[in-house]
Amino acid sequence: MPGIPMLASSIVTDFFEGLWRLIEAIILGIIEGITEWLPISSTGHLMLAGKVLKPFGDNQAFIELFEVVVQLGAILAVCVIYFHKLNPWSKGKTPGQKHQTWILWAKVCLASIPIVIFGLIYEKVDAVHDFFHNSKIQPIIIACALIFYGIAFIVVENYFIPKRQPVNKFFKLTYRTAFFIGCIQVLSLIPGTSRSGVTILGAMLLGCTRRVSAEYTFFLGIPAMFGASGLKLLSTLKDMYFDKNPAAELVTELSPELASELGSKVEPAGVYDWFLFLVAMFVAFMVSMIAIRFLMDYVKRHNFTFFGWYRIALGVIVLIVAFTIGF
Repeated sequence: MPGIPMLASSIVTDFFEGLWRLIEAIILGIIEGITEWLPISSTGHLMLAGKVLKPFGDNQAFIELFEVVVQLGAILAVCVIYFHKLNPWSKGKTPGQKHQTWILWAKVCLASIPIVIFGLIYEKVDAVHDFFHNSKIQPIIIACALIFYGIAFIVVENYFIPKRQPVNKFFKLTYRTAFFIGCIQVLSLIPGTSRSGVTILGAMLLGCTRRVSAEYTFFLGIPAMFGASGLKLLSTLKDMYFDKNPAAELVTELSPELASELGSKVEPAGVYDWFLFLVAMFVAFMVSMIAIRFLMDYVKRHNFTFFGWYRIALGVIVLIVAFTIGF
């Protein structure tokens, strides 16, 4: 039966293709888990890695969804590590400690208002979204952001950090300072900036110690990342499965390729795509548990200058590649 060897060859090919896609998803999860909390830009690293690693093929809508929602794995690590500190009903807390926890959450919510407003603008205004996701200029934007904030870290650490930083405890963080840090967080919408990096930088300039700055950026990430992930997930699911237009119906009834030719904007993801998605989130969660503890231990003995030099080096490499062989 001549068809059997071809069938066997097809099965083997599909197996190894699926295995390689699984490995790619795991690598992206590792990248997210490490870079989400270190001040080196997770989105920038994921976008750059996505030029080489393509576990989801050319489904651009699903790739953009992955770049945002994979952060859920990382933010869950914060919820686990800081569960006692962030839980106002935690056993063992005194009434005073519970009150301070509620105040901390109030400051986090206040500081989250700017990112909610500008995040919606970023997502809903097509001109803004398309500019930052333009495949031709995106690597250059990422590279410039990496270099700019790399220089900023070096300059701030060496020349602008006061010898005495008054905010060494969260109860010393005023609502005004908390809100200003939230305003600075808006800059992280630019790919390559680093949400953790820019908020740490802003918090230190406003008088917070490195430990308070790092932990506060972790806490700010909870509403920002849950909100961004939820909106992106709902929006993409709507476009993939519930958008009633002729092209979308062809995607379901005939083939993604034909529907794409006729104008479908979003190709539905397959079951294996969603499985890879969940694998990457789980890996990001596990790696984040390590990365967060590493960073908090690191800031006890070091400043952020090393990360500044890393950002500059990576940004230069990205520019060289972008202007020579391209992405």
